[in-house]
Amino acid sequence: VFLMRQNIGQKRMVLKNGGHGFSLKKAEELGAFLTEIYDGAEVPKEFTAWAEELKTYEKNFKKPEAFQFTRPEYFGTDEKIQVGVAKALIQKRKAGLPVVSVSADLQGSTGVADFHKEFPDSSLDVGVAEANMISAAIGLSLTGFIPVVDTFAQFGVTKGALPITMASLSKAPIIAIFSHTGFQDAADGASHQALSFFAQVSSIPHVEAYALTCSREAECLVGLAIDDFAKARSKGEVPPTRVFFLGRENFPKSFVPENVSYELGQSQIIFDNSKSFSKSVCIVAAGSLVSEALEAAQMLSEKQVGSVIVNPAIVNHVDLATLQKALARTRATLTSPALLVTLEEHRSVGGMGEMLCHALKLANENFSLHSLAIGDYFGQSAYSARDLYKKHGLDSAAVVDAAQKLLKGTSL
Repeated sequence: VFLMRQNIGQKRMVLKNGGHGFSLKKAEELGAFLTEIYDGAEVPKEFTAWAEELKTYEKNFKKPEAFQFTRPEYFGTDEKIQVGVAKALIQKRKAGLPVVSVSADLQGSTGVADFHKEFPDSSLDVGVAEANMISAAIGLSLTGFIPVVDTFAQFGVTKGALPITMASLSKAPIIAIFSHTGFQDAADGASHQALSFFAQVSSIPHVEAYALTCSREAECLVGLAIDDFAKARSKGEVPPTRVFFLGRENFPKSFVPENVSYELGQSQIIFDNSKSFSKSVCIVAAGSLVSEALEAAQMLSEKQVGSVIVNPAIVNHVDLATLQKALARTRATLTSPALLVTLEEHRSVGGMGEMLCHALKLANENFSLHSLAIGDYFGQSAYSARDLYKKHGLDSAAVVDAAQKLLKGTSL
């Protein structure tokens, strides 16, 4: 592996066959890729065997089925959440707000590339130097700009943890766009898969952590964050640093109708058929897992069980009012416990479920719980995030099973 990395490093600028993650189009191209890397030297047998294994896997690979849930018209066509991010940045810069983008070589993946094209004089790319990216943004914040940084979540919360802390300590807030959360970066494997991203920033003072679900939510919340940043500065106040986490795949354009607004600090009840059934559960699903929750709701309805699905939106400052309203709809009687399933592609330690349940208990809420999250594991490579959701018990079937256990009185 060391020799392979060394050779890749020497030939990175001239490779004909790709090489960033698994950027080849087909597994059969790996042979030529490996031959090129080793430049006439013998390719290790481990790599040739791996290439053959991948070819066999690709031949037998079946694309995961589309999500099976009823799609209201307002869901719109599927698109990346990043589309909404770019729209918000461009709109606010055109409106005259001093938005600047500081990137670390991944703006094409995080959604800010269109802003860079539109406003090259307001855009910086510091290369693969995430800590420096945030440090540069701190300086820009102190001089009156509204700096927006972006990278993959895994790099943002690890290399960026100290400078984000310094941003709060120095009263120099930033806005962060951290994409490819959890298993959403399936192909790149453990090194790129952020499984502790909430935990690594949520306890930093004056930081708000959001889990985005769709492009409309991104456009609204990122835009509101910029507006709030400018408004606070005009009053001589210091706004919080806001970190927006998002996946990489396509999702419905919006999970709420046009007449329902997304607001900073507020969760949303995005699905509720509890009135149609005598028994129901509340499912709080973070970010990219909302679609799994909606599919689970469809499956539960076939079993005569209702669902109330909540998008928590802000993770580390729990919106108790919305959650309490959702939980109340799952109680058989006024004094019986509510039934709650939490769902996230994050470690169970320090995750959304842990923070949410702590806040609910402090508010003296009575509820039974089944929490679906990742155990004591790192990620791994896969062709599809849904493969990893299934393996780690985060898919719709796991949600249905958790709900049924709650209804039978088994809580975890």
